Amino acid sequence: MNEYPTFTPRRATWSFMGLHPLRLIALGFGSGLSPVAPGTAGTLAGWALYLLIDHAAAPSHLAWAAILVAGLLIGWWACTHTARAMAVSDPSPVVWDEIIAFWIILWATLPVGWIGQLILFGLFRLFDAVKRGPVGWADACFKAKPGALPGWAQGFGIIFDDLVAAACVLAVWFAGLWGWSAWQAH
Repeated sequence: MNEYPTFTPRRATWSFMGLHPLRLIALGFGSGLSPVAPGTAGTLAGWALYLLIDHAAAPSHLAWAAILVAGLLIGWWACTHTARAMAVSDPSPVVWDEIIAFWIILWATLPVGWIGQLILFGLFRLFDAVKRGPVGWADACFKAKPGALPGWAQGFGIIFDDLVAAACVLAVWFAGLWGWSAWQAH
């Protein structure tokens, strides 16, 4: 006997999103509803939100760290709630994972200008979309039928592969900076 009820997958729509504030967060304030490349739309929304927060509030490095921790915890909850409501283990309209991962990338590379941010955006989308190596492994770790994962694991599984993609981006970025510095020193 299956201990989890079987649900028919539900489509994310504007009305679905508006039914609960956690869905608003998980769906990236509507960016995840993009009919084309919702992950890219979510990352772009995350970039814009990051710049808005950074410009409007000018948080310190420590305040950004607090924002990121809160964003991870609330996002984990929001992703779990929304995926369960949609009856899909990792629905593509759920883009909070892209948002928080890109915020981490931007925070960790401060201060970086527009060109650097654009490069970071491209690297993140590449690692997140292609899902090779560590990102593919992270993505496969939490794949299961809806309802088969414990409550805490589903939302974490949605976010985990994006955190690994962010770590890969940061490794490439800092290796590139080190290589550039070493090359210029000669």
